Amino acid sequence: MTRLTPRQVKAQQTKKKLLETALALFSQKGFDNVTVDEIVAASQTSKGAFYVHFKSKYEVFLEKFKEIDNFYETFIQSLPVDIQASEKLLRLTESQMVYLRDCLGKDMLRTVYMNALVPNPDNYFTNTDRPLYKIVHSFAVEGQETGEFTRELSAMEITMLVTRCMRGSLYDWCMFEDFDLVAEASKFMRIALRGLTTPDGGKPSGKQRNPVSLKQG
Repeated sequence: MTRLTPRQVKAQQTKKKLLETALALFSQKGFDNVTVDEIVAASQTSKGAFYVHFKSKYEVFLEKFKEIDNFYETFIQSLPVDIQASEKLLRLTESQMVYLRDCLGKDMLRTVYMNALVPNPDNYFTNTDRPLYKIVHSFAVEGQETGEFTRELSAMEITMLVTRCMRGSLYDWCMFEDFDLVAEASKFMRIALRGLTTPDGGKPSGKQRNPVSLKQG
């Protein structure tokens, strides 16, 4: 492993300080009410240092979301290999909602969504090269190869449908006060998966391969 130079270590520490300070200020005052000057002053850094690490305030959010992508990649390693693709998608959805609820929070997510609506060629949510899209796509392909999912839609169409369900649940959570994010997202995803599943659910004759219960639970 290559050892970091003292300068590189200091740069990492500065970036971490800027990120944590900015996120704390956004949470306290709201994204629109925080300036780069305030972030710099509160973190005791410089404006030049800020722009070395971030192009804008919005890019601070993108840095935070990289942690979420790391969560997705780590999570799939814990999934049993012998469960159906629909069960994998359901477990991914439920774990995603718990993570975003507990580690990001409603106020922060609401701010992220508001800023994502501004036209931006680097929009994080529409970047299909993200781990989330790739993971969902791999499950869609798997489901079609085993005969569990319909082939009336392409694997990419299934991917977009599933991720749209995820975003829709998160958006409603931001809008409604009395909204159980995990329960509602699970319910929504079960309904979507029921529509994607073939009549036999891809089950081999005489053997059932741990299918997800698509009934409301």
